[in-house]
Amino acid sequence: MKDRRLYNVWFINTGVLLIALLLITRLGHIQIAKGEYYKNLAESKYLVSNVATFDRGTIFFQEKNGRKVSAATVLPSYSLVIDPTKTSNPDSLADKLLKIIKFDREEFILRAGKNDDQYEEIAKNLLKTEVESILALGEKGVTIDNNPKRFYPGGRVAAQVLGFVGSDGSASMTQTGRYGLERYYNDSLERSGKNNSPSFFADIFLKPVASILFDRKREGNLVTTIEPTVQGFLERVLEDDVLKKYDAVSAGGIIMNPKTGEIYAMATMPSFDPNNFSKEKNQSVFSNPLVDGVYEMGSIVKPLTIAAGLDAGVVTASTTYDDKGYRIINTKRISNFDGKGRGVVALQEILNQSLNTGTMFVFDRLGKDKFREYFKSFGLGEETGIDLPNESVGNLRNLESSRDIEYATASFGQGISMTPIATIRALASLANGGVLVTPHVVTRTEYSLGLPREFVPSNERRVLKKETSEEISRMLTVVVDKALLGGTLKMEHYSIAAKTGTAQIVEDGAYSEKDYLHTFFGYFPSYDPKFIVLLTLKNPRGEAYASHTLSSPFMQITKFLLNYYEIPPDR
Repeated sequence: MKDRRLYNVWFINTGVLLIALLLITRLGHIQIAKGEYYKNLAESKYLVSNVATFDRGTIFFQEKNGRKVSAATVLPSYSLVIDPTKTSNPDSLADKLLKIIKFDREEFILRAGKNDDQYEEIAKNLLKTEVESILALGEKGVTIDNNPKRFYPGGRVAAQVLGFVGSDGSASMTQTGRYGLERYYNDSLERSGKNNSPSFFADIFLKPVASILFDRKREGNLVTTIEPTVQGFLERVLEDDVLKKYDAVSAGGIIMNPKTGEIYAMATMPSFDPNNFSKEKNQSVFSNPLVDGVYEMGSIVKPLTIAAGLDAGVVTASTTYDDKGYRIINTKRISNFDGKGRGVVALQEILNQSLNTGTMFVFDRLGKDKFREYFKSFGLGEETGIDLPNESVGNLRNLESSRDIEYATASFGQGISMTPIATIRALASLANGGVLVTPHVVTRTEYSLGLPREFVPSNERRVLKKETSEEISRMLTVVVDKALLGGTLKMEHYSIAAKTGTAQIVEDGAYSEKDYLHTFFGYFPSYDPKFIVLLTLKNPRGEAYASHTLSSPFMQITKFLLNYYEIPPDR
């Protein structure tokens, strides 16, 4: 009997302890995790008539030291509203209000005289001090609306990555994520408000315990891999030293960790300000062509062909071939960029001099089946899995052809198309030991209760031997040290692996004679790379080749990253 009483006491104490723990957890959730929301809600109750409270999760950039920086948040937006049916002396009211804020007095008197109207908005975007002064007047018929709005502290910074929040087009004008992370993670970011009780105690005692512990709707905040200083630097270089300098149609860039797929910066120019997206006349700038654009990439594809040949064992770095300057394949003449032959040259010269005949030679050694197998394994015809909306898929249909010419042109980046994000993913496999990684922008989702959800890579696979990665990295380093712009880009204490590309743009099924895409990719340090960079430039004026338009911007970015992240020299 004594043991049973002790057991009952233990059971009761344990139950009380568990209930207390639940209450403390819930109070902490309300006061800390949801404190800002309830603060805004309380302010709304004090200040506002006809409140439609808007709330949404925060998106953070992440500095190199791990400190979070707000990229998208919610701010209060106060408006002055009057009820003309309750304002007895509009002239006197106008005089009092004009001492606090500015507005058109005549228009105010006119609107305040509408005796059949109970709602007239007089001024927007009031400061909190102005709100307090207006409320202190104690005038009848004067109220303050607080309609919280989405705010992007960085303005244009990473605009295409972030997207924006706008109306979904329905009759209720529901605010939802449009473009970028706002759209892709809308379910995590949006706040329905349905579970918010009007009082703290009702929230604690009336809400079922199950809904506290096992809430199906995981409302969270996003922590991205975007480093704001790096993002800002990339955008400045793209806008000032690429887009404007060459009067181009567009310019883009991606800076990624080739080993993890973390994207430190991603930008396209021209851009826009998500705080004022409704004023943007050219709505095409809202999309992200680095993810949803599909292009023939030109000669930056050549390292993939060389790597496939090395990996399959059909060529080695010492293999030579006779370059006559052109080949006749399926009755079509295919030439080097200058039409000139170099005679008997080693494999290295294919990359050094960007020889189309050289990659066709490697294709001959591989054969159609092996070539197709490698290029599909590089993921060029599939989604990368990046956490951004509207990702397009590359077009490798020519690799299903029975004609040799389709493979021959594909070997130097013509006749097949791919997205820039799929391109940098494939090229990263040359840098990281031969693994296809998953590019991503969000590193974790943080929840008000429970542990954060960390990014978990998916669909990563080995596509090249480690030895192949080392050899192609060595060859691409020689390109920078000795060939690219005559070896003038070589850095004394850092190794850099890189390649340029210039491709004709396809319009209406035919190659344009005037429209070109310039591309440049590189990674560094070559044998233990911390960064891979891809730059694109559409229709530059005044320069025909990417080596002349994008080499300098690439080196600016390279030197900045090495210095900013304090990367130790590797040679």
